[in-house]
Amino acid sequence: MENNNTSAVHAPTIVLAGATGHLGGLIARALLERGARVRVLVRSNSSSGKVDALRKAGATICEVDFHNAAELARACEGATCVISALSGLHYVMVGIQSLLLNAAVAAGVPRFIPSDFAIDFTKLPYGHNRNLDFRKEFKERLDKAPIAATSILNGMFTDLLTGQAPVILFPLKRVLYYGDPTQLMDFTTIQNTADYTAAAALDPTTPRYLRIAGDVLSAHGLKEAASNATGDDFKLFRVGGLGLLNAIIKITKTVTPNNNEVFPAWQGMQYMRDMFSGLPKLEPLDNNRYPEIKWTGVAEVLEKR
Repeated sequence: MENNNTSAVHAPTIVLAGATGHLGGLIARALLERGARVRVLVRSNSSSGKVDALRKAGATICEVDFHNAAELARACEGATCVISALSGLHYVMVGIQSLLLNAAVAAGVPRFIPSDFAIDFTKLPYGHNRNLDFRKEFKERLDKAPIAATSILNGMFTDLLTGQAPVILFPLKRVLYYGDPTQLMDFTTIQNTADYTAAAALDPTTPRYLRIAGDVLSAHGLKEAASNATGDDFKLFRVGGLGLLNAIIKITKTVTPNNNEVFPAWQGMQYMRDMFSGLPKLEPLDNNRYPEIKWTGVAEVLEKR
């Protein structure tokens, strides 16, 4: 059912895949707040609760079979941009995204935003990071397609620092790192990433890449942020050099491969290894492109944990 808001009649239509995920759901709401008509692509087995919430928020729900090319193309008709916020392994990140890309091209959609939200994987060689290899492979397909594309690179989701990423060890009051404690790294909240993606989707002048960071901190900076956020005196804990981390990754992959998981322990280690290396550092940053966005720093996220 279409949004009945009459002001939305002439608003651009954005097609969004992956809206039942955390990032995708925030992108959908950010688009709606900006007055866009949002057409959400869902599968028959998508969470009914999440789908209902998106519908109540004002999105149009379009149930599709991603393997039905004609059906998927019809779902993309009339859109000014298709956004992918899909998450998964090769089957999703290369396979399903390629089907979505083909549908966007077939429907004559002028722009495509892939699910690239990450550090700058274009600076990394193949074989360095499994999940980023999927993005590199899809990039090759996207760059050959007759459609304008914009990838949004945001570093690491700041939200992960409150638990999922074992960098800030709150009980021990330590900030764990490998290598150089002065190496700068990029952090952006999921909400800031969603807001920026929505703004970019409604901006027909975006370049091939947009790079953002809500905060840019080294291990020293993370220590200060953690100390300021908690009132405790955090200290640095250097485990070793990047060579040691590479060895730990190799051992972990051998002992617990978990190749069917999107984020096994060794995948998170690969991501942190790449950030600590400085190779995929984002530069230049495009934070100022949409001045209405208020950026959330690391300390603010840690305070709310």
